[in-house]
Amino acid sequence: MSIEARVVRRLAAVRDSPAFTLDVQLAAPAGITVVLGPSGAGKTLLLNSIAGFARPDEGRILVRDRIYFDAAANVQLAPERRRCGYIFQDHALFPHMTVRENLRFAAQSAGVGRLEARRRMSELLESFDLSQLADRRSSQLSGGQRQRAALARILMTDPHLLLLDEPSRGLDPRLRRAFWELLRELKRRIEIPILLVTHDIEECCELADRIAILESGRLLQSGTREEVIRRPASVGVARLLGLHNIAPAEIRSLDPAGRTSRLRVLGQELEGPHLPGHLIGDTGFLCVLQSEMKPVRGNGNRLVLRVETVQRSAAGVQIQLEHGFTIALSQSEYAGYADSDSLSLTAPVEAMAFTGR
Repeated sequence: MSIEARVVRRLAAVRDSPAFTLDVQLAAPAGITVVLGPSGAGKTLLLNSIAGFARPDEGRILVRDRIYFDAAANVQLAPERRRCGYIFQDHALFPHMTVRENLRFAAQSAGVGRLEARRRMSELLESFDLSQLADRRSSQLSGGQRQRAALARILMTDPHLLLLDEPSRGLDPRLRRAFWELLRELKRRIEIPILLVTHDIEECCELADRIAILESGRLLQSGTREEVIRRPASVGVARLLGLHNIAPAEIRSLDPAGRTSRLRVLGQELEGPHLPGHLIGDTGFLCVLQSEMKPVRGNGNRLVLRVETVQRSAAGVQIQLEHGFTIALSQSEYAGYADSDSLSLTAPVEAMAFTGR
């Protein structure tokens, strides 16, 4: 089960807002695909186009081999015919209805028979720990309870696709993590594509099976979480992720047989990753995952950088170095380097990526 979408939507300039074009081609299988990008990237517009709340100017949207939208064939299914569950930032429960009434309304709207609706309601109320809250209205529920009720209401309709627009926004850390666990459980229970929009890299790393990076209405990169994080397609993607130390680099030598390279970085040389398709003398950027850079003593594959600031917290020590590099260490790891004005940093070659602009 998957979604394949080509969405082109043009918005004219209005008042202080410039013209904007969303032009995205996205494919997502069952599991959680996180659409990550800054505010104004077009993330919510993409979800609204898939859900049927906005009509694209061009393109085609196919879910489970069913056409939701096709500009060329003039097909535009109404939102209620798309079997598409959508959780907005405010969870969108009807405030004048109880939890039970919200679930019953969803079943009626989807044409679910009375006996089947009763069976689903009983199962979902129990599964989402809502049985004791079934007769409460939205205003009588906590943020976490409203989230569970919103998910239960969507599952009453047996959706083919689930869309989540920053669903954990505004929740405290404890409730956010509880919601993440709820989504993981939901993914195990229903094998449908789940598109989750966020600009929060922590949420992305916690939940994503796949990542789609969106900026200024364009898809910069998509792939598995491992592919995107370890091999950003451009320095722009790496900067959006915010997980890498980045520096200009030049290829000094290539060893295809050994699947390695030598890179000139900040006036120093490093052994780098295998770089098929590149030539000696090519320039670009070295992107190294911050989480895998560690100080080392002695010689080896390393960069020597001056320490600029050190911040201690209960979670550990964050060290800012020259050229914008950042590393995080535990208190015990940092103890052996506390008096150092500079650090020799190393990282596994597989944590490095060489990319262009």
